[in-house]
Amino acid sequence: MDLVIEGRAWYKGRLQHVCIGVQDGLIASVKKSLKAERHLDYNDRIILPGAIDVHTHMREPGMTHKEDFATGTTSAAFGGVTCVFDMPNTRPPTIMREDVLEKKEMAAKKAWVDFGLFGGVSDSSNPQRIMDSVIGFKIFMSSTTGSVLLAEDKDIRRALDLIQPTKKVVSVHAEDEHLLLKRQDAGLVQHGESRPPLAEASAISRLADRSKGMAINICHVTSQEGLGALAGGSFTSEATPHHLLLNVTSCTRKGFCKVNPPLRRKEDQEALMAAFADGRIDMLASDHAPHTTDEKERDFDQVPSGVPGVETSFPLMMAQVRKGAISLERLVSAACARPAEVFGLRKGLIEVGRDADLMVLDPRQVGVVSGRRLHSKCGWTLFEGHEAIFPQAVFLRGQLLVEDGGLVGERMGRDVVARRRIPT
Repeated sequence: MDLVIEGRAWYKGRLQHVCIGVQDGLIASVKKSLKAERHLDYNDRIILPGAIDVHTHMREPGMTHKEDFATGTTSAAFGGVTCVFDMPNTRPPTIMREDVLEKKEMAAKKAWVDFGLFGGVSDSSNPQRIMDSVIGFKIFMSSTTGSVLLAEDKDIRRALDLIQPTKKVVSVHAEDEHLLLKRQDAGLVQHGESRPPLAEASAISRLADRSKGMAINICHVTSQEGLGALAGGSFTSEATPHHLLLNVTSCTRKGFCKVNPPLRRKEDQEALMAAFADGRIDMLASDHAPHTTDEKERDFDQVPSGVPGVETSFPLMMAQVRKGAISLERLVSAACARPAEVFGLRKGLIEVGRDADLMVLDPRQVGVVSGRRLHSKCGWTLFEGHEAIFPQAVFLRGQLLVEDGGLVGERMGRDVVARRRIPT
């Protein structure tokens, strides 16, 4: 074996002291005792699977003044995220085959962690032409930053009919465009009223009939109404730390707090956290969507929606584990195991045959989030001063990537979707 990593690992549903043997980037053995040329003993520190962030916006191509694959995946690595999925609303959007393949080349040259690309869907595109190159498809049922809108039932039905034979996951930005108020908002409360919870529930309900025959994932659920609508179908779902931990009252940074879907009332936040804690929400996702400080300091109605989060997502929720708000089992499931299961990845668990994507952390070492110390190009965070537990070491396919606050090793992120030739 190339390497043995020893410590208290999350293995077979509980923490136990084991040795993890790594060979050719995969977990080759998990036993009480193993020998190898290289042995790293983390004593009583915790070893977890690397997190998979199923919802990020790396902003490349077209908006690289906000982020790019190099800075965004570096940020991911420091947060314990060893695989990211990038959304299609770039410039140009990844709808056409040429644009998907071009973005793949960009990511492959720059990524520090593994990645997958979502394909966009328009009212005239054929998703089947890019199915072999994308991790899944994204449908925007409402207008948001750079989205390709599918608001009408006939267009959504056409898209789902074309996607169904591909067996790919369809992630949906579920806000009903017809229920949004088209007005200039002066602040967070008005922004929330313009994009009400009813719009979320309506969009989810419109998809319920198709959910039983397809893998439909509802992105960034925010409200009690949205949670109720999920029960009407066979969906998977995701929630973000900013909707789980913040609300329209507690987030005081005005334009910096503007996001789609909006931050909700405290009652919605608490209901969402309860649903996440008891497993009614499948996955944790950051919806990492950075903008520059200058863009966020404009007049509120001109501020673009979106917040960064790929680096702080898991550490913030790990601090919630320490506080007893959620269990470690629930967090590992939502951030690691369930994303791997939903999207069919050889990641997300510490078991033989999986990628040796691992993070090492000490739950006794509680830090605070500081925008100055984060690695996103945007340089700010909504969670300034919040408690977080960052990993002390991160491994990607058995190679040490982050250690004691520094980036080490080589850039080796790769596409998790095999690139096969697509007929012209």
